[in-house]
Amino acid sequence: MSNLVVLGAQWGDEGKGKVVDLLSERFQVVARYQGGHNAGHTVYIGERKFVLKLIPSGVLRPGVRAVIGNGVVIDPAALLEEIDALEAAGIDVRGQLCISNRAHVIFPFHRMVERVSEGRPDRVAIGTTSRGIGPCYEDKIARRGIRMADLVDPESLATLYRSLAEDKNTTARAFGVGEEFDYDGILARYRAMADRLRPLVCDTAKLLNDAIGQGQNILFEGAQGTMLDVDHGSYPFVTSSSAAAGGASVGTGIPPTRIHGVLGVSKAYITRVGGGPFPTEQDNPAGERLRKAGNEYGAVTGRPRRCGWFDVPLLRYTGMVNGFDSLIITKLDVLDELDRIPVCVAYRVGGRTVDSMPATQREIDLIEPVYEELPGWKCSTRGISQWESLPPRAKDYLKFLEERTGIEAGCISTGPERNETMILPNSALARLLKMGTA
Repeated sequence: MSNLVVLGAQWGDEGKGKVVDLLSERFQVVARYQGGHNAGHTVYIGERKFVLKLIPSGVLRPGVRAVIGNGVVIDPAALLEEIDALEAAGIDVRGQLCISNRAHVIFPFHRMVERVSEGRPDRVAIGTTSRGIGPCYEDKIARRGIRMADLVDPESLATLYRSLAEDKNTTARAFGVGEEFDYDGILARYRAMADRLRPLVCDTAKLLNDAIGQGQNILFEGAQGTMLDVDHGSYPFVTSSSAAAGGASVGTGIPPTRIHGVLGVSKAYITRVGGGPFPTEQDNPAGERLRKAGNEYGAVTGRPRRCGWFDVPLLRYTGMVNGFDSLIITKLDVLDELDRIPVCVAYRVGGRTVDSMPATQREIDLIEPVYEELPGWKCSTRGISQWESLPPRAKDYLKFLEERTGIEAGCISTGPERNETMILPNSALARLLKMGTA
């Protein structure tokens, strides 16, 4: 049996949705463990494109149980919209989806709080999507949040809701927010949505632990990426949850001893969205070329992503924090037309080489990347699914990344579709997957 975590090794948008979809045929359950509906996973199956915001990508595989864990925050309207769209496309969502009764609920006034916070004159804007996710996590930590168990319990909901609504109304008045909320109308809408979601809500920690006891294999799906982890990322330009591998245990109720491997997903270059430091960013024609070739625009927001060169020190750091057994390198084909490919191999700060990730924004802003250039392969790798078929210089590039990061590249993606992928047969990834099907 093999239970594995798949998560982003950079700042998110690495292609985790495709990877989870690809691997999920080998697992009976796929569980999402953190984040909200700001984190979209895009999956291409033939001519069809699926954008998943809350529901784990494994739902696209018939018969695979999809679980939204307790570490996720849920906007019921967004979730129902996603369910309806997938069911219209022929996906048996209600037959496959389970929602944790301990996941917290986002309300419209959470979005108001986020807009107020981001818009303060003395605040450095983080670049959030203003979907209420951070304020919902704030209420969770402050022990005043409303969970899915409360939402689907008519007797509990009214009392808890009115207390939370009054708290937000006080906040709005304090900041002079003119936005008026129809609190009774919101409660009525949420009660109606609760009626639709109630059959899907359960104790998913018990469900997952029972599944493991029955010998089933679980794939844990992270949102965003390690550098957006609230503890280990580029603080304060981070998300509000534990996006690193440790979050898989906390966000699902599975003991860490039941997780057997961690897979990091990394682009062959690097991107990020929103504000914050980005040592290898190319805010120039080279970055625009990567953006155009990689179609680097947010799956949920449509925002253009910032683009830069592969960052070895960053991968060594996220590899240390997560304990990656294997890397899955995506979008190799985006580099096909480049004559030379720079790779950041070290950081210098104030004239000295640093061997760890600086903790403060000021220090990260001072990083001077040290680059080595590798020759490009100048031919198409799109759709190649066998290592032997890759151009020699593409192989050299991947081997260089392995050697410098100290982490094997066990899987290479050369396009957005399922079949445009290769899992290297002698890799740790292949062994972990084989153990899962034994």
